[in-house]
Amino acid sequence: MKLLVLNGPNINMLGSREPQIYGNQSYAALCDVIAAGAQRLGVEAEIRQSNHEGQLIDWIQASPGTFDGIVINPGAYTHYSIALLDAIKSIALPVIEVHISNIHAREAFRRASVTAEGCLGQISGLGFAGYVLAMQALCGQ
Repeated sequence: MKLLVLNGPNINMLGSREPQIYGNQSYAALCDVIAAGAQRLGVEAEIRQSNHEGQLIDWIQASPGTFDGIVINPGAYTHYSIALLDAIKSIALPVIEVHISNIHAREAFRRASVTAEGCLGQISGLGFAGYVLAMQALCGQ
């Protein structure tokens, strides 16, 4: 099984971006957690990050035939990107949305997820472990 792990805007700034919310671990540390989790699950995970909505859409649209599922942290696009929602809904792959922080315990505008409607499920507030749980769910384990 091959999974695509997509990270949206500002996820590359982990470790320095609002550490009181996102913690002190870097984006490289997140990638290490994802890679180790994939290895434990016996799956391949390709990890990508972009600050550009169109790039995320292009990756989603190109994923069928190459990947078996997607884990996505859309970042701020979660709250307003109909374009990402449409891309997710346009493919016949299971997608799980992940958030490092608990978006439901934050500012009111962060509590709404436009993109979740197209996803199999959402994991929020479990830190980096949420990515591994999403991969586990996509593997049916």
